[in-house]
Amino acid sequence: MTGAPDAPPRVLTVAGSDSGGGAGVQADLKTMLALGVHGMSVVTAVTAQNSLGVQGAWELPEEAVRAQYRSVVDDIGVQAVKTGMLASAELVETVAELLAATDAPVVVDPVGVSKHGDPLLAATALDSVRERLLPTATVATPNLDEVAQLTGVRVESEAGMREAAQAVLAYGPGWVVIKGGHLSGDAVDLLTDGSEEHWLRAPRYDNRHTHGTGCTLASAIAASLARGLTVPEAVAAAKEYVTGAIAAGFALGGGIGPVDHGWALTRGGPAV
Repeated sequence: MTGAPDAPPRVLTVAGSDSGGGAGVQADLKTMLALGVHGMSVVTAVTAQNSLGVQGAWELPEEAVRAQYRSVVDDIGVQAVKTGMLASAELVETVAELLAATDAPVVVDPVGVSKHGDPLLAATALDSVRERLLPTATVATPNLDEVAQLTGVRVESEAGMREAAQAVLAYGPGWVVIKGGHLSGDAVDLLTDGSEEHWLRAPRYDNRHTHGTGCTLASAIAASLARGLTVPEAVAAAKEYVTGAIAAGFALGGGIGPVDHGWALTRGGPAV
């Protein structure tokens, strides 16, 4: 008889549920499966969401979030943690406290609004994100709207991304990925720790079905960190994966469809 195979690296997502399956916990777990790690979840909020937008959102009690986290971490353990929608100052502070006591790399996606512009973070939670959550991050992954929301820095061109990075790094994350997807031209991101810089470029695909890109990128980074890659290696691998997922994004419903998390498995793409 042969024994059970060794468990794959374990990654925990702490995020909201997207009932349409394109973003949030659902996107995170699909990404983790595609990239060869075991995904686990702490659900922080439940949304009624589809291709047209967010019709409702309900955050879970702090004790429910804390119990889920402790249940997973204390028994199964984690090699990386990714955060997404945290909704309120109370949940941000609860999760930040839990992360600070966990010996694993942390990827913070400071989710502020949905792809459709629906708010997913209370304005009263911004100080908690700045002062409590970002200092726990090995890597923070804000898009340009989230940079503006957190720092007041508005990026109009690639030249402004360095200033944006420095403004986010001032709150304490080890590294920051400034996502330039909202700019024109190639899809360019800047990864930096304040001294070392990596510019990551990819073609911009003419595909509006991009729901879940931020969740997918952050989860892909966490998956690679759990597998032992360095931060620059993990972010480069995640950029390659999410670029393929965007290219393969497909229509669902009457609005913006999701990226294809299984593109490398179902459409003949290279494994990442």
